[in-house]
Amino acid sequence: MGQTIFQVDAFTQVPFKGNPAGVCILPEPGDEGWMQDVASEMNLSETAFLYRQEDGYNLRWFTPAVEVELCGHATLASAHILWETGHLKPGEMARFHTRSGLLTGERKWDWIELNFPATPEKPVTPPKDLARALGVEPKYIGGSRFDYLVEVDSEETLRNMQPDFILLGQVSTRGVMVTSLAASPKYDFVSRFFAPGVGINEDPVTGSAHCCLGPYWSQRLDRDEFVAYQASARGGIVRVRVSGDRVYLGGQAVTVLRGELL
Repeated sequence: MGQTIFQVDAFTQVPFKGNPAGVCILPEPGDEGWMQDVASEMNLSETAFLYRQEDGYNLRWFTPAVEVELCGHATLASAHILWETGHLKPGEMARFHTRSGLLTGERKWDWIELNFPATPEKPVTPPKDLARALGVEPKYIGGSRFDYLVEVDSEETLRNMQPDFILLGQVSTRGVMVTSLAASPKYDFVSRFFAPGVGINEDPVTGSAHCCLGPYWSQRLDRDEFVAYQASARGGIVRVRVSGDRVYLGGQAVTVLRGELL
């Protein structure tokens, strides 16, 4: 009997939109090399591996190239699969033990709300090639625990960006989030996320980036709740609620594939 693996589109309710993630529920801790090989084979921005422990699930995330310390969409996908397959009862909380501490998820009707640590940014002196690699004139540049945050003047500028990924991949960081106020009244802010240094030129929808974007826009707009849109080719919606040193991320998810690793 092989290992079941799922592919879930996260931060969307429509198949083939949002951000696809692989999900493997293992019977016991997996070999790290094997997990990295599976993630490389899946060739998605992240593949999640989890196994049951006494008070929840151990959860790890791998890109096709490296293991990462925090991932929103693959956590959303994992919680979705646990409820969909009956590993968790409908009203039961998902509890994940990760390299970023305890993360939880709750069902809110047809949405899932994740409880994540805030990763606020602060002003930094940017690497000399950052703006040139992005091809934009930043209004502001900050740095968080994981990434750089770059604000640009408009959603039009953000959507028209064509970064130099070879040059951007030489910047020492997990990724670069670019953001602006939204042009549409349906959303509060928009973003894109680039991470060629960890094998992902552009991530379709990046939950963990909103742990920084939420506090950033909360300070500027004097609000705690937002509806955000990540303006990648696939696109996705993230509900964001900032509460002290935690950020609550709301999203939907749909399973698109179930397979078996032989």
